[in-house]
Amino acid sequence: MKNFAELINALESTNKTNAKIDAIIDYLERAPDDDKVWFIALFTGKRPKRNVNTNYMKEWALEITQLPFWLFQESYSSVGDLGETLSLILPPPTEKIEKSLSEWMKEIINLKSKTEVEKKEFVLNSWDGLDYTERLIFNKLLGGSFRIGVSSKTLINSLTKYSGQETSTLMHSLMGKWEPAETSFQELISAENINPDNSKPYPFCLAYPLEKELEELGIPDEWLIEYKWDGIRGQIIKRNDEVFIWSRGEELVTEQFPEIAETIKAMKGNFVLDGEILAVKDSKVLNFNELQKRLNRKTLTKKMLSEIPIEVFAYDLLELEGTDLREKPIFARRAMLEELLLNENPENIKISRIINFENWEDLDQIRENSRDINSEGLMLKQKNSPYHAGRKKGDWWKWKINPLTIDAVLIYAQKGSGRRSAYYTDYTFAVKNGDALVTIAKAYSGLTDKEIMEVSKFVNKNAIEKFGPVRTVKAELVFEIAFEGIGFSNRHKSGVALRFPRIVRWRKDKTVDEIDDIEEIKKLIQ
Repeated sequence: MKNFAELINALESTNKTNAKIDAIIDYLERAPDDDKVWFIALFTGKRPKRNVNTNYMKEWALEITQLPFWLFQESYSSVGDLGETLSLILPPPTEKIEKSLSEWMKEIINLKSKTEVEKKEFVLNSWDGLDYTERLIFNKLLGGSFRIGVSSKTLINSLTKYSGQETSTLMHSLMGKWEPAETSFQELISAENINPDNSKPYPFCLAYPLEKELEELGIPDEWLIEYKWDGIRGQIIKRNDEVFIWSRGEELVTEQFPEIAETIKAMKGNFVLDGEILAVKDSKVLNFNELQKRLNRKTLTKKMLSEIPIEVFAYDLLELEGTDLREKPIFARRAMLEELLLNENPENIKISRIINFENWEDLDQIRENSRDINSEGLMLKQKNSPYHAGRKKGDWWKWKINPLTIDAVLIYAQKGSGRRSAYYTDYTFAVKNGDALVTIAKAYSGLTDKEIMEVSKFVNKNAIEKFGPVRTVKAELVFEIAFEGIGFSNRHKSGVALRFPRIVRWRKDKTVDEIDDIEEIKKLIQ
């Protein structure tokens, strides 16, 4: 664990990408291959399931330290992370346990079959043999909450630099259902496991926000224009009579969309489609909130399948009969996709509509009107572009409509975690509901460090109530909140849910009397 702990310390001590890449390469040059596999697994989200109840971990730590519960809660509230809090309050170790990362992972996974007494003994012995950083990592691995501030791009760039492998090939190798215990580092890094089973998806091609004038893109005829939909980006795979649906977040979501899986299974041949999974009823794309009702459910009732039917708007063909098509230009892939869907004519798999236009000026109004059909704006794709792995500027652009905005007042605040654990960074906002206030959204981004410090000072001086780490504050600070969409919701007190809320600006020029009313906000719903 020592080498891995040194890596984590190095990564946490810098915000510079190149320094993080150097630290990762240094680790890869020193660590044994089994540890390297687990490093890649953990940094790509393949965490083991939680086999120890975190409430028990708190109890055991309090037994050791004899701290009163209220003091632990205050410490936890201040630190903002359970694993870190436990590491800080525990006494120094009395011995030194020398185990590799892979050995620790094996023991943590094997806890699944252990009794609570055996789990407690293992945890306490481990705490007593690890230093602060090692103990912190151990707690996070044990609690199933291991996260580190390294982007997937930084990880891939590090592995590319270390191995000399092509970025796209390496990204593809790391995707899919591989298991650390069953995969060697050499297989991963050399891309020998590119297609060990039928489920393997491709890295998604992503677009950059449009950051130039349309005229700078060149001749309009060289571009494909489609609507940008607010659904779930999905890769739909059919290989050897097996069907798999992957989300952009590399989650296998096949069981959440049984009607799509059935349609795909009934189609002839083998292929990989890229498209948007949407809730569509009576030929109308429904609000994302409706689609969300279908997600992460263990069972889907007939009523739900009927009330929230699903369609796929397919816009790309990545593979056909085992042939990788990604290097072909999109206009060629699109023609093959149209032929595939024309021959099969599946009821709930539709070709994404191409927007015909002559001049760039025509697109302005089309984009502005896109919200009327629950679209987020437009996608602009260079007709000769291949299907890149990840983002590459110049070929694909997303041109979203301007977000919706409301004015709301801050009513709850909570401290952040990590370097922001001393400041209030998590906010809950409210709007008018007659003479009362009703919560409308939570937001975590949009303020500068200076503004966060100002808000934190206000919270410390004007806190009315405490609920654990949450503070109720005087309803005085008004903020402009932007969001991408809005829909009715039974889960929220306001009766509505906002899509991707974030702070646009602190409205120091406004008072609480000037915030928006919930009934007026509801009129924004299509």
